[in-house]
Amino acid sequence: MGKFPFIRDRAIYASDPTCSRGRRIPQPSNSERSPFQRDKDRIIHSSAFRRLKGKTQVFVAHEGDYYRTRLTHSLEVAQIARSISRVLGLDEDLAECLALAHDLGHPPFGHSGEEALAKCMEPYGGFDHNAQTLRIVEHLEGRYADFDGLNLTWETLEGIAKHNGPLVLKPSDIDDLPWALKALDNWEALELDTFAGPEAQVAAISDDIAYNNHDIDDGLRAGLFSVSDIMDVPVVRDAFEDVRRRYPDISENRMIHEAVRDLIGIMVRDVLDYSRVQLSKHKPQSAEDVRALSESIVGFSEEFKEKEAPLRAFLFENMYRHFKVNRMMGQARRVVSELFELFIEDPDILPTEYRDQCVGANNAKTARVVCDYIAAMTDAQAINEHKKLFSVTGYLS
Repeated sequence: MGKFPFIRDRAIYASDPTCSRGRRIPQPSNSERSPFQRDKDRIIHSSAFRRLKGKTQVFVAHEGDYYRTRLTHSLEVAQIARSISRVLGLDEDLAECLALAHDLGHPPFGHSGEEALAKCMEPYGGFDHNAQTLRIVEHLEGRYADFDGLNLTWETLEGIAKHNGPLVLKPSDIDDLPWALKALDNWEALELDTFAGPEAQVAAISDDIAYNNHDIDDGLRAGLFSVSDIMDVPVVRDAFEDVRRRYPDISENRMIHEAVRDLIGIMVRDVLDYSRVQLSKHKPQSAEDVRALSESIVGFSEEFKEKEAPLRAFLFENMYRHFKVNRMMGQARRVVSELFELFIEDPDILPTEYRDQCVGANNAKTARVVCDYIAAMTDAQAINEHKKLFSVTGYLS
């Protein structure tokens, strides 16, 4: 084994860990682990990553322990990202790292929790889960003696920041940047007017693949819609009918699993085919060449996007707008909003470590501290905190 066992055969356009742009605070390199492996390990050992097990995607924690959490979703995204990266010759560790990190900034109760927190924070700079992820890895994690945050590599920070592509049209255009991003030291160095590197693009499309398919699985098993209902979606109907042809006597439970498994494979193959076309078209000679392109090289083909659109529309109407989900999410928004209003008006009731960061009530600094506290909560923590603070017997029972 050579001096750097983490060096493997990789495509010329892949991110090279030996050429990383480094960390905000320089640290000695490690001959056993690449810089991207070290980033991944720091994310896995972070408090924010562990809390993802108690943050749900669509269903609130007490609805059942089968449904996806942010943690299980992140693991599924990482598995898909690693598989795609391996075929394309990319750096698997960086792709996996970004997949594991992409949801660290999500508050409790899925998108409804984020909507409520964003509304509360409108007068104080706003809230965005991608930006909160950066705030976590740059400032809020307090584990290391030499620095706040996780001191991740430039490539990981860039991939988190540009999770969905360029954030500005030109480097000087910063008006629409999230507060947490503008608060970063030397944020301009992340080159927010370009696409992210290829591994970040893989992590982003893997996120889409994972949530499309696990929402089908969770929605069916929760009884929000039936197999016959979703058969109206052509790409899903094809997968289920193929499973039925191959296994005519299969149970519905196994049929759902096999069909979702096949759908993931169909989506991954489309991404690989499209990416190969893009790579052949642009012929990038480095990860920097990928960033400099005017379009992404990793994603769904236009043909598959047309097939995917009815699936997204179906899930929106039959899952995200289902009355049972609406009831849960309405309650979730009230919990987040009421906690925020209570804490910002009376920060003395915050836990000591948060209270000591506040500077009185109803101001931007205190609002950000309150936001950090609520965003870090799991579903169960938020529900229990609300019960304690809004029930007459909350602290007496």
